[in-house]
Amino acid sequence: MNMPVINQPTVRTLARLTFGNAASLIYLGAVVAAAAFVTVDTLLVSHEDASFAGVWLFLLAAPTVFLFLLGGSLTGAESFGPAWFMYLALTVSVLAQSLALGWFVRFVRGGAGRTRTAHPQGA
Repeated sequence: MNMPVINQPTVRTLARLTFGNAASLIYLGAVVAAAAFVTVDTLLVSHEDASFAGVWLFLLAAPTVFLFLLGGSLTGAESFGPAWFMYLALTVSVLAQSLALGWFVRFVRGGAGRTRTAHPQGA
């Protein structure tokens, strides 16, 4: 009995979907700009109380970052857990959303079901 072959995406395809389209690049640019804003606000601006600059990063990484943080709290981490877990959750969720944007752009353009046909040379 023959099973259908499912094409597994390669690393190159995943990288192209994550970084190789305008929508993903605009999204990643907004995330980098927000991260730069948070870094400057944290390191160079003095506040009497806490700053809400980091909220922009979480809004850009929502909703997947909240799934990671919820998973972390279910495994026993306190509220936001250790700092490395929060940074990892932010990074992975931003990359996952950039990949989802790339897949959406590919789907809208009609590339999801498109296959290439072979054209022999010289025929």
